[in-house]
Amino acid sequence: MGEELQRLREDLAAIGCSRGEIADAQRLFEAGSFDELARHLRKCRCDLMEQMHECGKRIDRVDYLIRQTKQIAK
Repeated sequence: MGEELQRLREDLAAIGCSRGEIADAQRLFEAGSFDELARHLRKCRCDLMEQMHECGKRIDRVDYLIRQTKQIAK
């Protein structure tokens, strides 16, 4: 179980989870609360999806600025 916990911690760190999120996941793992851990991981996923959507919006805005720049240059 030690290797599994270490792998979980490493994976969560690799995807950018905060120390608090990692600590919460570790606590749930060690308590054997795997249903709660799965819910916690789904929340982490939702947070990542929100970040992805926000990045997409920023990319769209940059694309808009590029198009506007090209129009001005004509």
